[in-house]
Amino acid sequence: MESKIIQPPKRCGCANPSEKCEELARTVRPGKVDPDAVLVFDVRREADYAASNEIIPGALWKNPDKIDAWLGAVPRTLDVVIYCVRGGAVSNAVVDRLHAAGVKARYIEGGLEAYTAAGGKVARK
Repeated sequence: MESKIIQPPKRCGCANPSEKCEELARTVRPGKVDPDAVLVFDVRREADYAASNEIIPGALWKNPDKIDAWLGAVPRTLDVVIYCVRGGAVSNAVVDRLHAAGVKARYIEGGLEAYTAAGGKVARK
C-alpha cells in the first residue's frame, strides 16, 4: 500500500503544496507595486532613512532593528509590502519575521533604488 504524504495548507490558505503559489511570493517586482492598494513599510536602517529625502508615498518608516516593538501592531488581514535601500539582507530579515508572525508580507525586489528606476512615484519626506 502506497502511503501518501499529506501537505499542510500553505499560509495563504490554498491547498496547493507548490511553492509557485502566487500568494506565497516573497518579493514583488518594482514596477508592480501599487502603494495605494497595500500597506507599505519603509524598513531602511535608521542612518539610511535619515540620509535620504525620498519615501514611497504613504509608506510608514519602521526601524528594522526594533521590529519587536512594532511587530505586534501590524495587521494580519492586510497585504504588506516592505522595502529597504536595495532589497537585500534587511528586507529578507524583516519578511522572515513578519511571515513567522502570520503577516502576509513581501519586499520590493531591488529595494527603493529599483522602485525609483522602474518609474515608481516617490515623495519628499
